[in-house]
This record gives sequence, structure tokens and C-alpha cells, in this order.
Amino acid sequence: MTIEPRIVNPAGLLPESIKAINLLHKAAHSAGVPGNTLELVHLRASQINGCGPCVDAGARGMRKAGETDERLFAVAAWRETPYFTDAERAALALAEAATRLADRADAVPDDIWAEAARHFNEKELAAIVLWVATTNFFNRINVTTRQPAPQDW
Repeated sequence: MTIEPRIVNPAGLLPESIKAINLLHKAAHSAGVPGNTLELVHLRASQINGCGPCVDAGARGMRKAGETDERLFAVAAWRETPYFTDAERAALALAEAATRLADRADAVPDDIWAEAARHFNEKELAAIVLWVATTNFFNRINVTTRQPAPQDW
């Protein structure tokens, strides 16, 4: 099935937005959180939001960077698998809560935040929160405008 975008990718229509996007990426990836942890939270949030281009590009990029198939295949069921560290699990739980804000009255419960804070310092927590928010930003643009996954992999 070929997905036809509703419009050209908004970043292409508004090229000045690329600078801001690149700054967000740089900020989130320069705080000391392992890159694979940030990519795991990106992939999980993208799965929750049903963002085909982000799931596809995220998984392919992680695989290219050496991530194992077992871990990639298990991200959607990370709680029921042995493949993730306690720190990664804390980041994944935080990413899920921050992505599903409307699912409960206390969107990000204290226990989820406290567990993440056991593994990450404030700067790292800020980076994870920023990266989850940035991922949700991309997901909403791509899903709303029906951006297709790249076909040139």
C-alpha cells in the first residue's frame, strides 16, 4: 500500500524550522544519556502514536548502530522481556507516561518519575523529557499529514 502525504513534510515547507529541530536534537543528545536509551524512548513513543516513518526510521537507525533484533522486536513489550536495563526500563516508562498524558488524571505518576530519577540526574532527565516531547512533535506532524516511511532504505 502506498501512502500519499496530505502535504509536503511541513519542515520542507517551512525550512527555517530545521534549525530549531536540529537544536532540540543536539540539546537532547548532549546531556549524557546513552544514545541507545534516547532511541529506545523515541521508538516506543512513536509506536504508541502510530507514526510509521518514525518507527521505521528509528528501528532501522538503531539496527544500523548495532542494536540487537531481540531488543528492537521487544520494545513494544519491554515490561515482559529480559532485554532492557533498569535504567532503560525507567526511561521507557517515563516515555510512555509522557506520551499518554490523557490516559490518567496523574499523567506522570510520582513513582514513574522517582524511578527515572534513581537512574538519571536532572540534566539527563531534562534530556529524556525533551526528547520524548520532540518525538511526540514529529509523530503528530507525520501522522496528521500522513507522511510515508522512506522507501529508499
